[in-house]
Amino acid sequence: SHPLACHPQTPSQAIQGIEVVAGMSRGDILSLAFTLDGYIAGLRIPEPRPSRRVDGLWRHTCFEAFVMAGEGPAYREFNLSPSGAWAVHAFRRYREGGELEVELDPATVVRRSEGRLELDAELGPELLPPGRLLRLGLSAVLEAVDGTLSYWALWHPPGKPDFHHTDAFALRLELSACAS
Repeated sequence: SHPLACHPQTPSQAIQGIEVVAGMSRGDILSLAFTLDGYIAGLRIPEPRPSRRVDGLWRHTCFEAFVMAGEGPAYREFNLSPSGAWAVHAFRRYREGGELEVELDPATVVRRSEGRLELDAELGPELLPPGRLLRLGLSAVLEAVDGTLSYWALWHPPGKPDFHHTDAFALRLELSACAS
């Protein structure tokens, strides 16, 4: 389990904490389990809808995974909304790239209760960048009911929130350890 830290410039009174469990399962599937604890009624959480690609999810409540093979510089960005909406982007290097055309959407499951929001996602090998060693940047954007945003990540570089910064890819996973 990996705790996400709130960026010091974007505090949130509603959130007690966010944890992410990340690992590789059989077939080189990246499994992510985000758990947010706090005053859920203080957040704007989109209602469930059929799974579909949507751009701009990072402007509202969503969970994110940035995945780089080895030392990069290429990486993928996965935006996963509690609504079931998702987006996948491919970057050649820091913030240089765009939407990745994929046929299969990430498999997600969302559970919501009075004090907890959970989002589980499975990202198949066809969605991940090629390579055996993956570096992950795990993050969340949370929108309060008043519209303010707070930014959460494994690690924040100095300055404004920047999930694309190479140093934010703070978790390492080896695919070969769990290959089928």
